Amino acid sequence: MDTWQRRTVLYVVGLVVVIFAYAGAYDYGMAVFEGEQQSFLHSLQIVVETFTTTGFGSDAPWSTPQMNLLVILMDVTGVVLIFLALPVLLFPLFEEAMSTTVPTALEDGLRDHVVVCTLTPRGEALIAEVESRSMPYVVVEPDRDAATDRYEEGYTVVHADPQSVDGLERVNLADARAIVADASDDVNTSIVLTAKEVAEGVQAISVVNDPARAHYHDLAGADDVLSPRSLLGRALATKVTTGVSTDLGDAIEVGEDFEIAEFPIHRGSDLVGQTIAESGIREETGANIVGAWFRGQFESPPDPSATLDGGVILLATGRESQLAELRDLTLADVRSVGSGETLVAGYGEVGSTAAGALSEAGIPHAVLDVSEMSGVDVVGDVTEPDDLRRAGVTDVETVILALPDDTTTEVATLVARDLNPDVEIIARAEETENVQKTYRAGADYVLSLGAVSGRMLASTILDETVLSPDTQVEVIRTEAPGLVGTTLGDADVRSRTGCTVVGVERDGTVRTDVGPDFRVEAGDELVVAGTDEGTNRFQELLC
Repeated sequence: MDTWQRRTVLYVVGLVVVIFAYAGAYDYGMAVFEGEQQSFLHSLQIVVETFTTTGFGSDAPWSTPQMNLLVILMDVTGVVLIFLALPVLLFPLFEEAMSTTVPTALEDGLRDHVVVCTLTPRGEALIAEVESRSMPYVVVEPDRDAATDRYEEGYTVVHADPQSVDGLERVNLADARAIVADASDDVNTSIVLTAKEVAEGVQAISVVNDPARAHYHDLAGADDVLSPRSLLGRALATKVTTGVSTDLGDAIEVGEDFEIAEFPIHRGSDLVGQTIAESGIREETGANIVGAWFRGQFESPPDPSATLDGGVILLATGRESQLAELRDLTLADVRSVGSGETLVAGYGEVGSTAAGALSEAGIPHAVLDVSEMSGVDVVGDVTEPDDLRRAGVTDVETVILALPDDTTTEVATLVARDLNPDVEIIARAEETENVQKTYRAGADYVLSLGAVSGRMLASTILDETVLSPDTQVEVIRTEAPGLVGTTLGDADVRSRTGCTVVGVERDGTVRTDVGPDFRVEAGDELVVAGTDEGTNRFQELLC
């Protein structure tokens, strides 16, 4: 029995008791005070008429004050009971009747779909990738309110418990392509165990927040265990370590001796203040600039008259030696191992991984966190100027904001930029939609956990290869049937999708001379670079 039914039963029982009590009192009063003998049924009728406001005065007037007071009390009681019934009984009934009804099971026949157990920002990024490929999916949400919200947002949702056999059977798991467990670590292991009980052969992917517990996800039967926070921490640290080493870090190999990489322009670089045309990057290094991020806005190709400054991120292709020369141009002249510390703010999984990567690279750094623990050098609030000063923000060259809350990251960016206008700020964003705000606050490089996680999941589930889960730009390798027989220039790929084709693999050989006249043939596998939205648009239009 649910709450509404229980309230209804109690109300009806209470109402009957009150009516009969008043009927007895009225019957007694009429006999004693008014001297009129009448049947109990007539007294009951008078009380019901009074409570329901369908009739008054059939026995009026009453000559005694006692009966008049009793009738007044009956009138008040009847009104109170009517108004009590509205919020307790009728309003919830109307609300339930008018509320959104979330499905509790999938329609029969759905196959090869992706089952996402609870929806997080990384799940949203995965669904964007899945939808761009016209692949069906379903979100399993055990919380009714959350399921309703997601359903009203337009997601395919089933309100069910992903830890129960019945819940997973109701989403046709046996016919699914994969299941993604994306709740807490303990719940994820339970989801995987249940999934393997329902459909032993389904691909089970578990997202782990604490890498130390990854082993238990393996024991539960997960086919793939992903730790996006660790990857994000290493990626943030890479933006520092590539500036003090000969390694290109996260350059992506497209073909033999041909790579694509991001290059944040440091505030002390000689490139600052020049336009792309004036910089002579192509002539001096041989690298080709195929895109650029300007405060979170990606342009491909970038306008040659666009001015470079600290915070601009270039996307370039070329041989390793060419990209190494470009890397040197983007760095500040004074940057070298040991020259100035890096401040890591936040010592959770992302921050501790970033600090570990800095230690491995021999880069001096300090750690600031609100909690005192091993590895934390300064205990304090990253949004408080005095605490940031104690941590040395005015003297460091780089601040890595590895904070789990985007609002805190935005405020910390503003404070750090105010205290040290020349510091380079590398920030983590929990949700992709907050990346732009963090750039506006003054960050030089922002990487979204949602984007990183979504790409990791996509590359695990989908057929094409996502080459760049830990960079701002997404690089994928995929066939494009919609381009077969046309040239890249005629297809107008850049203006239609915002992406750039940087290479094509044909007959086992990667070709990088892919200008506007390059004609795509059947069986070609294209290497495409762009934003997450751009590569999804490429998939929707051309694949």
